[in-house]
Amino acid sequence: MNTLGIVLLVILAILIIALVVLYFLGKKAQKRQEEQQAQLDAMKQTVSMLIIDKKRMKIKDSGLPQMVIDQTPKLMRGSKLPIVKAKVGPQIMSLVCEEKIFDSVPVKKEVKAVVSGIYITDVKGLHGKYAAPPAKKKSFFKRTLEKAQEKAGAKPVK
Repeated sequence: MNTLGIVLLVILAILIIALVVLYFLGKKAQKRQEEQQAQLDAMKQTVSMLIIDKKRMKIKDSGLPQMVIDQTPKLMRGSKLPIVKAKVGPQIMSLVCEEKIFDSVPVKKEVKAVVSGIYITDVKGLHGKYAAPPAKKKSFFKRTLEKAQEKAGAKPVK
């Protein structure tokens, strides 16, 4: 066999080994995530709260308890988290919000939220008028594409 064939076989073997390792690591991570989700579901409760402020902040600057900051991995401490400052009963608390619902959480409104520990998983009831989050600005490519489709008489892609 020539050297090119041997090099290709070695590269192929390395890729197969890497895929097998990634497969098993992915299964392990998925199992861990399912266990964590089950714990969140077991601890959830509905709480009425007044949302004071919401921001994406580094965990050091978030105002979360020191015990929570100490338990986070070192790599995670530099990343920004969606933090919601809310008045729950008589006290003001900093809570971590789920990324999916962070944009839909209204500021300076009273809401009924599903909370699991210091983690807001869902916003259920909204009191008062709800202002939708502002629409994102369209990119240059999408605006140009819509203009071209409008001129051609086709329906714009959404």
